[in-house]
Amino acid sequence: MTSADRRRRCVAAVAAMGLGLGTLGTPAIAAEDVALVSGAFRRSIPVKDIEHLANTGEAVGLLKNLLDFSGQTPEDFSELLNKEITLPLVLTSRLINTRIGEAIIRRVAKILYPISSDKASVSVPAIRAGVINGLHAGDGSLNAVGFLKAYPNRTLAINVPALTAVIEKGESIAGLVNFFSDSPLDGLKESQP
Repeated sequence: MTSADRRRRCVAAVAAMGLGLGTLGTPAIAAEDVALVSGAFRRSIPVKDIEHLANTGEAVGLLKNLLDFSGQTPEDFSELLNKEITLPLVLTSRLINTRIGEAIIRRVAKILYPISSDKASVSVPAIRAGVINGLHAGDGSLNAVGFLKAYPNRTLAINVPALTAVIEKGESIAGLVNFFSDSPLDGLKESQP
């Protein structure tokens, strides 16, 4: 390992520890459920069911019912769950703490937030922590299950109407993932801190 690699790992560890300072003395929390929220309607899917689908391509429980209802195949959804985004940890940490990063995360926070509060003061740091801790755990790669395992709240809420509005603007969920993971982030993937 070169000294530059050691320095990068050290900076990454310090950045990850800096994000975790607010949780000193508390046990690590990861998402256990994903709650689909639409007005007064709320249904929860266990993260273990999502992980099972990602690992096996087989949907179970409520997730199977939702996929059947939406007309999506478990194989396609499994592929989406396993889609990895590779980003440099330190550069990503810097980016999501800029004004542009803050604006992007605030938009995402209207769709994804802790079930206990949809306020930006709670949801924005939770998303940041999920991304950074997920990238750290995945050695610079992140997928949906890795994000859920790194998300610092037991229940991640998904605002279904807000998500639907975003999806309608794109061709499909897969198209949106490809857009966000390929096009605008190419420069970040090649950049070195």
